[in-house]
Amino acid sequence: MIKTLAVENYRSIRNLVLPLSNLNVITGANGSGKSNLFKALRLLAEIYDGGVTKAVAMEGGLSSIFWAGAEASAVARNQRAANLGTANNGKKRLRLGFSGGEFGYAISLGLPPPPPPATSFSLDPEIKRECVWAGETCRPSSLLIDRKSSHITLNSNREQTAVAGKVPYYESMLSYMGYDHRCPELGVLKDMVGRWRFYDSFRTDLGAPARRAQIGTRTLALHNDGRDLAAALQTIREIGDSDALDRTIDEAFPGASVEVATEDSGVFTILFNQRGLLRPLRATELSDGTLRFLLLTAALLTPRPPSMMVLNEPEASLHPELLPALADLIKLAATRCQMWVITHSIVLSRELERCDQMQLIVLEKEDGRTGIPGRGILDVPLWKWPD
Repeated sequence: MIKTLAVENYRSIRNLVLPLSNLNVITGANGSGKSNLFKALRLLAEIYDGGVTKAVAMEGGLSSIFWAGAEASAVARNQRAANLGTANNGKKRLRLGFSGGEFGYAISLGLPPPPPPATSFSLDPEIKRECVWAGETCRPSSLLIDRKSSHITLNSNREQTAVAGKVPYYESMLSYMGYDHRCPELGVLKDMVGRWRFYDSFRTDLGAPARRAQIGTRTLALHNDGRDLAAALQTIREIGDSDALDRTIDEAFPGASVEVATEDSGVFTILFNQRGLLRPLRATELSDGTLRFLLLTAALLTPRPPSMMVLNEPEASLHPELLPALADLIKLAATRCQMWVITHSIVLSRELERCDQMQLIVLEKEDGRTGIPGRGILDVPLWKWPD
């Protein structure tokens, strides 16, 4: 489980260090930075397969996502440079990192040095620093793998070994040498990050993938666009928690049930039985809220829990009466994986507060900077960026 997340110099987030628990509920007013925190976390997940530079380019490059708020005075800037994401020499860095019980990881992205390299990929950032350390806090003595620019150094038994060859400036060392026997920690981190799942704004319009009948195969994890909903529900029915599925549907829609019909051609079709109706409804006939609830149910009851699951505004399109059932699903999922819930709903937040391991994080933007109001210095987790 990740115990600390750190983000620096990303859009409205100048410098934010968050303590994390099994169930983390992020809330705040519109424009407070909830979406930026979600995007930063998703950007961090792109290191798994080397897609972090592509993800930055898709957002318009580093120049478009760097912190753009008002600068402090010259004296304050010199005193607080290490905490503001801008070094004394004026070089900007986007820094992302996390730590858990065993390992910590941090990556620093910056612009290529002038003059610009002769390339058409001008939006690709350069990875300036990348580190893996043992324990929760980065210290020189705890560094296991240290990448500076294109050079990687391994630290083992108090001996330093340089990795032969240069790492491309646009590729994370997790993708470049993820399963190298000399640094098994990279493989552990790569597997963990590769098992993060993000569910954001399921489509429920008439052309939504979840409304179309699909050829079904065993589906241990719902696709992030919901295209394999019927197969995911049937997989839960056969090898997952079928009782929880029935209990959840009945709690949300009293007297209702869901089943999956299978045709000889292998096509799976959702049949939603509801009290008072003479025939079951197919996915094409379901309301947006009902379909969205089924999608969230399939995601949260996955037979193969991820290391972390992130839900962005799961309450969208749902009637308030469905939120207690959704909260019960989220609390059940939090017993099997680390959960993030980014929400506007006061009702959902209050329902989730009944979970002992729930942590509520309220974001607020002041002077264009996302922060946590009322947090003192002792409330901030111990975190240190690599020098």
